[in-house]
This record gives sequence, C-alpha cells and structure tokens, in this order.
Amino acid sequence: SNSFCTLLGTMTSLPSGSKVLHATEADMQRMLASHVQLGTKNVSNGMKKYVYSRTKDGVNVLNLHATWEKLILAARIIVAIENPQDVIACSVRQFGQRAVLKFAQNTGTQYLGGRFIPGTFTNQVQAKFQQPRVLIVTDPRTDHQALNEARLANIPVIAFCDTDAPLNFVDVAIPCNNRGRHSIGMMYWLLARE
Repeated sequence: SNSFCTLLGTMTSLPSGSKVLHATEADMQRMLASHVQLGTKNVSNGMKKYVYSRTKDGVNVLNLHATWEKLILAARIIVAIENPQDVIACSVRQFGQRAVLKFAQNTGTQYLGGRFIPGTFTNQVQAKFQQPRVLIVTDPRTDHQALNEARLANIPVIAFCDTDAPLNFVDVAIPCNNRGRHSIGMMYWLLARE
C-alpha cells in the first residue's frame, strides 16, 4: 500500500494547472479501493504512456491521473451533446451490463447490454437500427463488433481500455481496469457523476 501512497502524492500536481481537472482525495481513494489502477500483465503499444509502474508479480499499474484527465474529457464530450438519447453505452461483457444500464438510467442515455446485434449502426432496414452521436464501450476487445460499426458509420468512440487494449478506432481511451466488476461500476459512476 506504500507504493499507492506515493502514487497519490505524485498525482496532485497538474502540468496544465487547471483546478477543474483535480480529483478529490475521496475520488482517488474510491478508485484505488475498486482497483481501477490495476491493469494486466501485457501492455499494448498505445497504452504504454498510461502505465505508471509494475508490481512485483508483473501486473502493470495505470497512472490514475491520466485516467482522471481522460474521464473529465469524456464527460465533457458527452455533456456537449444536446440530446442524451444520442449517446449509447454498450457492453458485451457480463460485469459491464448492469453498469451500462445504471449509467443510462441516471444520465438519460441509451444502452446496449449483452450481445451486440450486427447491423445496429449500419443496416437501416433492421428494426433495432440506431444512429448515435457518441458510443461508449466497456472494452474495445469484447465490444469489437460495435467498434467496427461505429467506424463504418463515423461515430466517435469513448472506450474504457485496459493496459492490453487495442486502440484502433477508439477516439478517447480512458485507461482503467475493465476486468473487475467494481472497477467497471466505479468508472461508469464517475462518468455519470461528472
């Protein structure tokens, strides 16, 4: 736990000096308690810049400061869209499904939980056809079908990315642990609150 205290200590100063971007200590403690900072043992090329250090057993630790900055950026993008119904939160993964449902309920957005039906964004004939202005995905790897269709339909994508996530077609990558139930819930809660 000593390394996390030093992690907290180094992340209060911001190069931009913006007060809006500062996370409160309570927020940082919440993020640490739900293991948002823990990544995987592998690191993809695009995610290297978000890795803070490694634990003794080789698990990469994410820089929570970068996570917070990206979270605020994503929140500002979502807020800029006049009609919240034009935002879709999507999760194929089991642990993310309740999180996207709660996120949608609290922010007035739409959600897609469970299997993503191919053609949802590209096939106008389909009954479930939708044209969102922004797509939020829980994991670029499991939500690859949604990501690919967003690419074809020119929809900007916000994604929660673990250290080994592929960043192709992702516009805003929020570095965080997207494997744990508590971590996913915490990130969606913070995003909804901001």
